[in-house]
Amino acid sequence: MGSKNKLKRFRENETFSNVIQPTREELLNGSPLKGNWHTHFNNNNPIVLELGCGKGEYTIDLARKNPNINYIGIDLKGSRFWRGAKTALEENLTNVAFIRTQIELIDLLFNENEVTEIWITFPDPQIKYTRTKHRLTNAEFLKKYHHVLISDGIVNLKTDSEFMHGYTLGLLHGAGHDVIYAHHDIYKNPHTPIEVTSTQTFYESQYLEKGKPITYIKFRIRY
Repeated sequence: MGSKNKLKRFRENETFSNVIQPTREELLNGSPLKGNWHTHFNNNNPIVLELGCGKGEYTIDLARKNPNINYIGIDLKGSRFWRGAKTALEENLTNVAFIRTQIELIDLLFNENEVTEIWITFPDPQIKYTRTKHRLTNAEFLKKYHHVLISDGIVNLKTDSEFMHGYTLGLLHGAGHDVIYAHHDIYKNPHTPIEVTSTQTFYESQYLEKGKPITYIKFRIRY
């Protein structure tokens, strides 16, 4: 994508009512939305997050299917989720928002027990050992998710990375977290939850065309 196109999208994002772009300093000083997301959505419906949402394909599709749930996509790259934000406005999806920020700041954006469910879809697996701290399912991230989730809150990890799947599964079992469902090739398993296969990202459909297995883990964090 050209730099002019990116700048255009950044400018458009600033005009979108469903896009929130707090600075790190603002979050550290206390976000006015933390604990008050019902005021943004003008309802008290459950909140579901998509972390590293990219173009927001999962956020948008789930929001279409579940109008009584609020969906928030979080990503640092605003030029990517511009597409999702624009689609939500065009389709008048009032249960959608996007936040441009780093995922490690999630506990500055949401109160304890404010989030019902989290989706992590096709994250960078950060395979090198030196990148462990950036993996979205490492122990430190799980603590942050646990902080914002309700007591029975769900986390979903969908990935094409066998490494990420194995790493996460090992960490969850080792720490005594509650693995509800896990499979290394969900499209070849008739028992896969329908919400996992009925929504596909652009890249996911490309992986499937190449015969690449898609993995999935559904779990609860227990401490």
